[in-house]
Amino acid sequence: MQTTLFISDLHLCNERPEKLTLFKKLLRGPARRADALYILGDLFEAWAGDDDNTPPHPEIISELAEYTASGACLYIMRGNRDYLLGRDFAVKSGGLLINDPATIELGGKKTLLMHGDTLCTKDIKYQIYRRIVNNLIAIRLFLVIPFFLRVKIWHGIRNITRKTTLNKSPYIIDVHQPAVEQAMLQHGVSELIHGHTHKQAIHEFILNGQMARRFVLGDWYAGDCVLVSDVRGLRMMRIQDYLNSG
Repeated sequence: MQTTLFISDLHLCNERPEKLTLFKKLLRGPARRADALYILGDLFEAWAGDDDNTPPHPEIISELAEYTASGACLYIMRGNRDYLLGRDFAVKSGGLLINDPATIELGGKKTLLMHGDTLCTKDIKYQIYRRIVNNLIAIRLFLVIPFFLRVKIWHGIRNITRKTTLNKSPYIIDVHQPAVEQAMLQHGVSELIHGHTHKQAIHEFILNGQMARRFVLGDWYAGDCVLVSDVRGLRMMRIQDYLNSG
């Protein structure tokens, strides 16, 4: 039975150095013995393009490169904070960028992986914004802008979306169950793993007459989270607890 790890919404930045230290311990410790590590979006607090060398970005990429150079398998999904991750980042880190959504075999089951923001279909304004900024033409045009201007624009947009989110109800910004079920039925799965909402939980429900599960990864702001898949099944753990167990 393989060991596969899933993390999401680390939002690594200089303002939380303790989380960067924890991430390094994970990469240098038991994660190196795992068969695969999946980062399901928002590794960075902000990412304005592959030329974004804002600290601690170079340090993080160096850690990832050392991790993959050891022979470890790293898969990275773009999130809403780092949707501009591109080929140069993948080459430097040694990780493989995967699409959202993606399916894998996990414990003998076909499992769906997503960042999770596309499931928040009640937030219509966000979905419109997401379609615009993730458009390939819009991305190419944005990346042509000089970096110092790009950063100002990116953070300006981020401040606006942050304030807008604070004024929305929790129901609006959470995932919508019908969207969850539609995605799972479309991909023929009974298990889904995602992040984005920062609401760590394991949800069980009936889907097409069978038991289904949705694993929501916790964020790395006040807490932290890793979903471990091994011979014992699937279980959520705090990072330090996982480090101690390894």
